[in-house]
Amino acid sequence: MPFISDAPKGSLRERAALFVDSPAIRYGILALIVFNAITLGLSTSDIVRDNLGGALRFIDSAVIVVFVLEMVLKLYAYGWRFFRNAWNIFDLSIVVIAVLPSTAGLSVLRALRVIRAMRILSVVPQLRSVIRALLEALPGMGAVIILLGIVYYVFAVMTTMLYGDAYPQWFGTIGESLYSLFQIMTLESWSMGIVRVVMEQYPQAWLLFVPFIVMTAFAVLNLFIGILVNTMQSAVEEAQDQELERILKIVTDGNEATQAALADIRKQLEARDGR
Repeated sequence: MPFISDAPKGSLRERAALFVDSPAIRYGILALIVFNAITLGLSTSDIVRDNLGGALRFIDSAVIVVFVLEMVLKLYAYGWRFFRNAWNIFDLSIVVIAVLPSTAGLSVLRALRVIRAMRILSVVPQLRSVIRALLEALPGMGAVIILLGIVYYVFAVMTTMLYGDAYPQWFGTIGESLYSLFQIMTLESWSMGIVRVVMEQYPQAWLLFVPFIVMTAFAVLNLFIGILVNTMQSAVEEAQDQELERILKIVTDGNEATQAALADIRKQLEARDGR
């Protein structure tokens, strides 16, 4: 959705705002972001870097220049209103991170160049809706996070006390137990890698780990998904309601205008008949 500029009608700032908000520019920036993400991925290959290193560096610099010019135009067109839009601040932050390595010599930030690909989130409306739904779901996730934290802590203490001496590499401390339980929750090598090894010395260990997996991987994590789906569904329904209200307003205004025109025609006919 285009951001509204406070520039006077017909001014250079208004023309700049219309330019940066035009579909051609928005789609062009989107294509440039995707292209730049591909070139950044190619630059990680030694073969490609040896043969096309100079071209990739030129493309990278050119993309940064385009992004900087876009931000300058938006700042000029919108003025202080630019900072009232969270997506504008998001884009500006990414561009600043992209510029820092080449101007300030901060080579440690060079790996963060690929963050530029995240500008797709601000350009594609559907992705903006997903991010907005995710942020709106955060308060509802708070209780689920607390529940998950309690479950983790209880099982971490239990596994440390039960298996810490025999398997210190997995359950020697609460921190190591938490990490091992996280691996078990993700079902990554949980059986052959950890649980079956523990069961060689403690055959009844499955009575502890299987309920943990059921409670976390199958129950609590599904609550996250349920909250996200419910929030996104609510956002979709709200957008549909707003669109319906907009259409109804257009129809109502059109009917009122039609009724007024018919009344005016009726009056003219009555006046003519009276003569």
